[in-house]
Amino acid sequence: MTLLPEQLGHSKQELAAALKDLRKRAGLSGARLAARCNMSQSKISRIENGKTPASLVDVKQILRALAAPPDTLARITELARLANTEWQGLRALRRKGLHHKQQELAGLESTSAEFRFFMLSMITGLLSTPEYIRASLAHLHGDQSQLIARKLGRQEVLYDTGKKFTFLVSEMAAKWPLIPAPAMALQLDRLISVSRLPNVRIGVIPLRGLMPAAPMDTFTVYDSSLVTIETTSGVLALRDPKDIAAHLEAFSTMEGYAVFGADMRRLLERWADDFREAP
Repeated sequence: MTLLPEQLGHSKQELAAALKDLRKRAGLSGARLAARCNMSQSKISRIENGKTPASLVDVKQILRALAAPPDTLARITELARLANTEWQGLRALRRKGLHHKQQELAGLESTSAEFRFFMLSMITGLLSTPEYIRASLAHLHGDQSQLIARKLGRQEVLYDTGKKFTFLVSEMAAKWPLIPAPAMALQLDRLISVSRLPNVRIGVIPLRGLMPAAPMDTFTVYDSSLVTIETTSGVLALRDPKDIAAHLEAFSTMEGYAVFGADMRRLLERWADDFREAP
C-alpha cells in the first residue's frame, strides 16, 4: 500500500470498518472477541466505531484472535500503519491558524517527559531568540505577534526539571544566516546559555571527519510514542513503533557525531565570534 497524504484522513475509519467486518465474518460477538484479545468489550466497540484509534499492538492482537489469513493480515496491518500516520499540510495549517499548532505542540510538551530534537537546517523555536523566530515567520502575511508570543511562551517548558531534552544541531542549522550576523551571534549565545540548564543537553554536529550516515529531515521524538517530521509542505506524525524505533536509531547515530559540553560551547563561541567579525 502506497502512503499518500490525501489518504491519511480516511484510514482510521477504513481500519475500524475493516476490523468490524472481519469480526462479523468470523461469526464472533464483540464480547467473545474481547475475551480472546484480553480487552474490554467497550474497547472493542470503540475501536470498531472509530471512537478509539487502534494501535498496531491492538490490531495485531485482534487479527491473531480472528486467525486472519496471511494476505488479510498484511493488508490490515498496512492499513493500521496508515491510520497511525497523520499529515498536516502547511496550507491547511495556515487556513486554520498557526497559533492552533502552537497550542497542539504545547499540549504535547506538557504530556511528554523526554524529547529528542534533530535540527538539520534551522534552529527549533524552543531554542530561538525573538528575532530568529520573527525571521522564520517572515514569509507569512499579516501580523504574527500572537504567533511569536506563543512560540516564546512555549520556551518555559525548558525550565521544567521533570522533563529531559536532547537537542542535536547540525552545523548548517547553527550557521544558516537567517538573520543579520550580529543577531546570529546572539542566537548562538542563546544555545550556549540554554545548554547550561540541568535537564538540557545540546549537541552540535560539525561538518568534519567521516559521517557515513546522512540525515534526511528534521524530526522530533516525544518519549517513545510519537515522531514528528518537518517538511517544506507540512508535518508528518508517526506512531508506528517501527517508525519510532527507526528514528531513535537515527538519532543515536547522529548523537555519536555530535560534540557536547565544554567542547560544544567552545565551538559555538568560535562561530559566534565569526558572526560578530563579519563585515
